[in-house]
Amino acid sequence: MWIADNWKDYEIIDCSKGEKLERWGKYLLVRPDPQVIWDTPKTDRGWKNMNGHYHRSKKGGGEWEFFDLPEQWSIDYDGVGGKLTFNLKPFSFKHTGLFPEQASNWDWFGKKIKDAVESGREIKVLNLFAYTGGATCAAAKAGAHVTHVDASKGMVGWAKENAKLSGLPETSVRWIVDDCGKFVEREIRRGNKYDGIIMDPPSYGRGPKGEIWKIEEAIHPLVKLCTQILSDDPLFFLINSYTTGLQPAVLAYLLGTEMKRFHGKVMAEEIGLPLSSNGLVLPCGASGRWESL
Repeated sequence: MWIADNWKDYEIIDCSKGEKLERWGKYLLVRPDPQVIWDTPKTDRGWKNMNGHYHRSKKGGGEWEFFDLPEQWSIDYDGVGGKLTFNLKPFSFKHTGLFPEQASNWDWFGKKIKDAVESGREIKVLNLFAYTGGATCAAAKAGAHVTHVDASKGMVGWAKENAKLSGLPETSVRWIVDDCGKFVEREIRRGNKYDGIIMDPPSYGRGPKGEIWKIEEAIHPLVKLCTQILSDDPLFFLINSYTTGLQPAVLAYLLGTEMKRFHGKVMAEEIGLPLSSNGLVLPCGASGRWESL
């Protein structure tokens, strides 16, 4: 398992009965987590002194209950290329705008980018389904020029805030609001190439013009398309998944099949976050990595 254990501004303190108690900077949040199927005693006092609690409805969805929590605040992460700063805003379906477990991937590709740049290479990275830009900021801070693509104009705006907070120059990121598949198809026609690709596709979603995305049907064709916009000497290809059924071995098979013509290796693991209360690790999804040799 790849564990994101370098955080100072974030921690999972405890988890039990379908919920996790987290510290985001100086604020405590309680949010549901389907992986937490155990019923251990909730002894930490944070369970009774949280600043925000997301209550899941039995009918689907849910709502936030706030106790002395600002509408927005920020936390930092010491990335490979320097400090990253992210705005947090509790919003729909329990999210805060950041997935801390992804820091394990930021550190991995950040080092690869930094080493390549220091050796004299110019590195171009494509981040698809890029959300609020955690990976975009990490890659750009390490020295890459990043193309950030997401179908949501609001998410791209949020990502721009994070890039500015992280001290990135405006020229380091190209911001695109578009359907990811259609964007890649256009990049193929334009002849544009990338040295690294990151994708974090949702299980289900819609593009800006109502295009329907179902990950089980769409991810393999998209990976095949993406191999056509890789440079002759690519650095890495990362696929993240939070979808039940897309286990690490599935991601490894996808990358192993489509990246055969490049000289590299494939790895895939669960990603996770440590609990500060007991040293155990909460699984948070899966990642597949291809890297050059």
